[in-house]
Amino acid sequence: MRTVALSVNGRPAAAPVAARTSLADYLRETLSLTGTHVGCEHGVCGACTVLIDGVPARSCITFAAACEGASVTTIEGLEADPVTDALRAAFSRHHGLQCGFCTPAMLVTARDIVTRLPDADEARIRAELSGNLCRCTGYVGIVAAIREVLAAAPAAPRQVERALGPVGARTPEPARTGPEAPSAQPAPSSIAAQESDTDGAADIAAQDWDQVLKDGTRLAQSFTVTFPPSTVWRFFADAGRVAGCMPGARVSALGVTDGGRQSVRGEVRVKLGPIVSAFGGVAEIETDEAAMSGTVRGLGRDANSDSRARAVIRYDVADADSGTPGGTRVDVTLAFLLSGTLAQIGRSGLVRDVADHVTRQFVRNLEAALSGTPAAAPEADVLDAGAAARSVLGARLLRFFRRLFGRG
Repeated sequence: MRTVALSVNGRPAAAPVAARTSLADYLRETLSLTGTHVGCEHGVCGACTVLIDGVPARSCITFAAACEGASVTTIEGLEADPVTDALRAAFSRHHGLQCGFCTPAMLVTARDIVTRLPDADEARIRAELSGNLCRCTGYVGIVAAIREVLAAAPAAPRQVERALGPVGARTPEPARTGPEAPSAQPAPSSIAAQESDTDGAADIAAQDWDQVLKDGTRLAQSFTVTFPPSTVWRFFADAGRVAGCMPGARVSALGVTDGGRQSVRGEVRVKLGPIVSAFGGVAEIETDEAAMSGTVRGLGRDANSDSRARAVIRYDVADADSGTPGGTRVDVTLAFLLSGTLAQIGRSGLVRDVADHVTRQFVRNLEAALSGTPAAAPEADVLDAGAAARSVLGARLLRFFRRLFGRG
């Protein structure tokens, strides 16, 4: 048990909670805020949606311990909110509620749409509502209610603070061949001229990375490639080339901080069902050439979904075991925190399966790039997390039926 201190509906709250306690259970059982409903408990139905630091999040898959110092707003905290008042009235006029189980979270999401997307059309509203399931209404009245409130207040102010300024426009990396790679401090190549990135360093320095390591989802991945460690290490020193092997990743600019560390600006495009998010942000890379290891600290946000991410990645390059003579073993550990719409893919089991799938793609692309055959490693424009998860689930089902019928 540990005592977690946070703000709930504008009031300080502190109580001892177990590490496994979800924010939804904390709100309902400890604070008696039962307007937050619990349905699937897997982050799918959206009935538990609340605002964490102004951003909608699934409270059933968010640990209360991870909300230390955060500002949480439930439906009870929106009782005197003028936008929510207008939505309640519009929901009543358009018959946007029947059994009412989904309504509190639906209002939280609807408020986010109105305050964040003043020009949203019906298609965009329906896409934004796709994470909130309603079994009664068919959504027609809910959509009509949101459109009515948007029409009455087209200039509704945004309520969400932005963690990062805009990043530069994407610039594709030119084609490069052969395993030859730059020195440990890469040449700027043609992505963008290297320059001092003091703003990026300030963004990174302002983050609580200990919280990411302590409370974030943690993953460990290892893989081998059939090239010597020195070649792989030189390749990893060029963030642009590494990004070219990662599905959905793009680098727009390289820089150097005042402390001499490499700074990277770019984006990662992630697709989950109807939602396509482009996490634009900045990362800082600290390397130890003697140990052939590096640490990447990065943060980004998606302007469309108000999802935010912070991540710490450590990688170690070493000789492979006897199974790959002359090859290289790369060990990667990752800790990350997600908030907003895409927090629903933060469940560790799902993320591990998707990470395994993406790692296999990355290794294939890395081998191709090192061998000088970039045509064999096409870049994916978007990381389709949903397709990756379906691929993994399909493989699991196949193994299950094989065991069931004694075929493997």
